[in-house]
Amino acid sequence: MKKKLRVGVIFGGRSGEHEVSLASAASVLAAIDRRRYEVVPMGIAKDGHWLVGGDPLRALADAAGVRLALPPAGAAPPARGSSGTALARVATAGGLPAGVASTLDVVFPLLHGPYGEDGTVQGLLELADLPYVGAGVLASAVGMDKATMKAVFRAHGLPVVPYLVVVRHEWAAGADGLARRVAGELGFPCFVKPSNLGSSVGISKVRGAGELAPAVEAAFAHDRKILVERGVTGREVEVSVLGNDHPEASVPGEILPGKEWYDYEAKYTEGIAKLVIPAPLGPELTAEFRRLAVAAFRAVDAAGLARVDFFLEGPGDDGRIWVNEINTIPGFTRFSAYPRLWEASGLPYARLVDRLIELALEHHAEKPRG
Repeated sequence: MKKKLRVGVIFGGRSGEHEVSLASAASVLAAIDRRRYEVVPMGIAKDGHWLVGGDPLRALADAAGVRLALPPAGAAPPARGSSGTALARVATAGGLPAGVASTLDVVFPLLHGPYGEDGTVQGLLELADLPYVGAGVLASAVGMDKATMKAVFRAHGLPVVPYLVVVRHEWAAGADGLARRVAGELGFPCFVKPSNLGSSVGISKVRGAGELAPAVEAAFAHDRKILVERGVTGREVEVSVLGNDHPEASVPGEILPGKEWYDYEAKYTEGIAKLVIPAPLGPELTAEFRRLAVAAFRAVDAAGLARVDFFLEGPGDDGRIWVNEINTIPGFTRFSAYPRLWEASGLPYARLVDRLIELALEHHAEKPRG
């Protein structure tokens, strides 16, 4: 009998997207083929401690007060080494819990936002010489920092919405100067957002100069660097990308936010936003979205998976496409855009998990070894 691969699934984390990560992990743990994989759940609490053994997903969900579709306690086959063990809270001083790395074949990080999607955990796994799903250190860091990401996109000739980058000391030195720049270079409405965060956390729509200061302060509560972007009135389109050196794009989907704009509430409150798959676009525009998604993936040197988000500004199929951002660890519940777009493209959820693990092993095998 072929030996099962031992897969470490990491979830939770210190970011504001902790609860989103738990939901992604619940879906993966429910779908992963236990005949092929021996699963080791590994939670990271909001204070940075690791939870190993027992049922860390249930423990973190209870601590966060979120309801997840979890199997009954003890219903899932226990991972080797965790059967009969109690949940352990481990302070790791920034490293993997002692003894874990040597027992894993591959890691599936499902950590959204800072301290998980930004290259930090990826660097830890590189030091441990472990294969892992998704982008490496550089692509993860670039994809997380919107200011750097947009600069890289521009350098590769990709169309990005006009924007300004502001760091906290510049704002403290001259708020009036920023207000004048925004009015002269971008206009209103505009959007203010932290540079390093996801899931629309800390983002505000600013309709006039009087709303700018509170929006900037709200964004600075999450990051020392923020972006102010010209407001775009148009459609929101998303494309999933899968692969390493030869990435492929899914069919595009269109987000109908159900609100004025696609904020945190619209993203994570059931029944508000809708994802139309495939997006109602002509064949030429569909092909262009897929081409640009792959180009964005390659621009940051991503690997494994990413979701690329776009705006389509203007009427019908004659509008202008803007590349908004790339997400190197997109939401991964069964109802999230990334897996749903692949489902519509012919790759069901469980097989998508298999493929991502295969790509992780392939990518790791290609790295030089000292």
